[in-house]
Amino acid sequence: MNYYKKLEKNLNKNFLYILLSNFHLTHGVWMLYLAYKGLNLFQIGIMESIFHITSFLMEIPTGMVADVFGRRVSRYMGRLLAVVSTFIMLMANSVYLFALSFIFSALSYNLESGAGDALIYDSLKELDKEGEYTKYKGRFEIFFQLASMGSLLAGGYIATLDYSLVYKISLFIGVITLIQSFSFSEPRIGLADREKTAYLTFLKQLKNSLRIVRENPVIAFVIIFMNLFSTMFTTEFFYLQNYQKAIGNTEFQIGLILAAGSLASAITASKAYKIEKRYSLKNILVFLSILSAICFWGMTIEDIMWLMFIFLSATESIIYIMVNNYLNSLIPSQQRATILSFDSMAFSFFMISFFPIFGRIGDSFGLAISFRITASIATVILGVFVMLMFKKTNNK
Repeated sequence: MNYYKKLEKNLNKNFLYILLSNFHLTHGVWMLYLAYKGLNLFQIGIMESIFHITSFLMEIPTGMVADVFGRRVSRYMGRLLAVVSTFIMLMANSVYLFALSFIFSALSYNLESGAGDALIYDSLKELDKEGEYTKYKGRFEIFFQLASMGSLLAGGYIATLDYSLVYKISLFIGVITLIQSFSFSEPRIGLADREKTAYLTFLKQLKNSLRIVRENPVIAFVIIFMNLFSTMFTTEFFYLQNYQKAIGNTEFQIGLILAAGSLASAITASKAYKIEKRYSLKNILVFLSILSAICFWGMTIEDIMWLMFIFLSATESIIYIMVNNYLNSLIPSQQRATILSFDSMAFSFFMISFFPIFGRIGDSFGLAISFRITASIATVILGVFVMLMFKKTNNK
């Protein structure tokens, strides 16, 4: 088959891959599952921290695996480790085995995080279509949110019957996804030059990537802002499950709330390309930052928490797509997966720092206090971002 036709097929295959790999039946119930297994909120927070510590330490090495050995190789290695993680989670009955499962899960995310975007962006670049990345990213985000919505509903319902069944079905889906991951083709551009040894190759790749970030500080600014924002959103997403359970909602009702958030994300993702064409990136991000701050505070009010979560999911989706496209446009192909791993590494660092603290505050003072503290921090982050955006514009 013609090389360029294979790259075109990468785009279509990625829709199915996203649907399968993000059909996480466990996504809306894993914290409830761990609580069912006897872990308290602080221990659950520690599990999440183990995930992010592993991710933090291994993000750059796994990103370099993608740049040196190929995005396709990195992708199917990630799927294999995801299967192993799910199997351990299903069989585990001790904190140590749960921790091991989270380590393998983190490595699976590491291997996909930079590689997946790099595979698609460089496929488009080879086809002279990189200008359409936002459009494709928006479409991929729709499939991601549809998978998320479906899995949250299904996972929540299945969890009311049997928690272990959630993980058994997830294991089956994981194996199917692993098989499908072998079908992608590797773009010829973007692979780093090989040195005499693997160590020298990785060292050169790391030095070149750091040099690019140092020479273009906008990359660091974008990475820091986006991941601080994502940390606040992700923390609220997960602890929302426990809060809603505490006020009397069932797993299925919680799944409905989370699924509604995914639906809102899918709708806004489908409009991101058109919005980007009509308005400047600065104006879009400033408006969405203000709206997001309002939503964070809205989530501190119990009666409208679910509604504010849905609105926040919608704004987060647009911000993610547009910032991701902008970040990719700043990065050379040969360092793309590695620098995108810097991005994921920043997220892990912030989650390591904040997630267990949120849980500890929730254990000691109640989750309502934790949500107020998160809203305060998010407001400061978004406020600083808005001020920097205006300062940057005024200095031009």
